[in-house]
Amino acid sequence: MDSDFSDLRREYRHVALREQEVSANPVEQFKDWFRQAVDFGVPLPNAMALATATKDGKPTVRYILLKDISEQGFSFYTHSVSVKGKQMAENPDVALVFYWSQMHRQVRVEGKAHQLSDEESDAYFNTRPHDSRLAVWVADQSSLVESREFLENRMTEMAERYPDKAVPRPATWVGYRVAPERIEFWQGRESRLHDRLLYTRQAKGWKLTRLAP
Repeated sequence: MDSDFSDLRREYRHVALREQEVSANPVEQFKDWFRQAVDFGVPLPNAMALATATKDGKPTVRYILLKDISEQGFSFYTHSVSVKGKQMAENPDVALVFYWSQMHRQVRVEGKAHQLSDEESDAYFNTRPHDSRLAVWVADQSSLVESREFLENRMTEMAERYPDKAVPRPATWVGYRVAPERIEFWQGRESRLHDRLLYTRQAKGWKLTRLAP
């Protein structure tokens, strides 16, 4: 590579992250940061990297979209027959990362993924645009397909089958919720002396500690 990575170095100049100024509840702290990211104009602030692993510990990672955040955890939807779905079935330990570069902020989440109920999955599925509901019927996610034309033809078939009426949810298209056990907030600071605050779930509530940059 011809690139000089030293040219990519930038100085982080933004607000501080202090223990006395954050919420005692990391979910509330996340909601506050998320609202700030939306107000700041961060593109797709709900984009998050999801890391999963096989039962033997072989990892994979990809970006997906957060669809809900509550005291119970971080929720998203996907195919249970996809690579991530299969891995979560055999190893529920997962990690999430949000990175809002414009604000020099990162949030890391570690926890266990649990499949949502059919009722919860149905409720969200029915809010999706019509074409998005059709698309999940085109092929199982991560399965091999012969061509782009196959996907387009399959989409046309589904549109003819469900032109205006309600599209049913495939049984393999489901929701997951990551119940957090550790949540770390990272704020970029000057001279690489970054702020890192870690919340760890305890038997009663959360423990807050500071990590070295």
